[in-house]
Amino acid sequence: MTRLNMKKLFKFFLNLIPRPWLISASYYVRPLITWWYRGEQYEDPIDGKTFKSFLPYGYEKVRENVLSPSTLSLERHRLLWLYLKHKTDLLSRPQKLLHFAPEQCFYKRFRQSKTINYTTTDLNSPLADVSADICNLPFADNEFDFILCNHVLEHIPDDLKAMQEIYRVLKPGGKAILQIPLDNDRDLTFEDDSITDPKKRARIFGQYDHVRVYGMDYFDRLEKAGFTVAAVDYTKELGAQQVDRYRLAAGELIPVVSK
Repeated sequence: MTRLNMKKLFKFFLNLIPRPWLISASYYVRPLITWWYRGEQYEDPIDGKTFKSFLPYGYEKVRENVLSPSTLSLERHRLLWLYLKHKTDLLSRPQKLLHFAPEQCFYKRFRQSKTINYTTTDLNSPLADVSADICNLPFADNEFDFILCNHVLEHIPDDLKAMQEIYRVLKPGGKAILQIPLDNDRDLTFEDDSITDPKKRARIFGQYDHVRVYGMDYFDRLEKAGFTVAAVDYTKELGAQQVDRYRLAAGELIPVVSK
């Protein structure tokens, strides 16, 4: 199969099949894909497996060589894992973790951890412990030491309310990482509620169910919700060789916030 046909096939299935079904189906196809792509050129730092290449991925614009055959992680997942492992104590100190829309590549690792008290939440994910609206969370104030909420806020019409809820349930001194698709070249976030056609939304916002394109003022929005905010470029510390080895996106910023 040619690369062009592979890209078309991935785009077709991503747009056709609901995400919960994709999650369930992936458990059966991953072993075959992992075997087919085995090699030494690239490494998934989450499980340490190596491959001749990664898979293409993307809804509107398909990116080459970004989806890990073994963990199904993308650039942002692998960057986050490296940051959590080397720059935080999440994986080494007992603490209570709340994880929104839990990603497969992290789920079992957090669930099986002897130090993490792990709670997952989402409206639709089959991996969620608690079905909840991010704008009206059923958790107590100051309940969690660490919160992960990645590529969720771009789906939420009232993202400030969601940020305020995350702030409310985070313990004083606690940390959260709130990744979103960020346009580093855009100063101001773009939103337009009048755009309702799924195809037009996908073209403008990058995905049919996104409601905005975040610009660099995203960090101001987080501060408005009450957080202390840091925009961390961990790829700069890793260097070009590791960025390529792990198939990361150079210059991707990690939004690290604290209360």
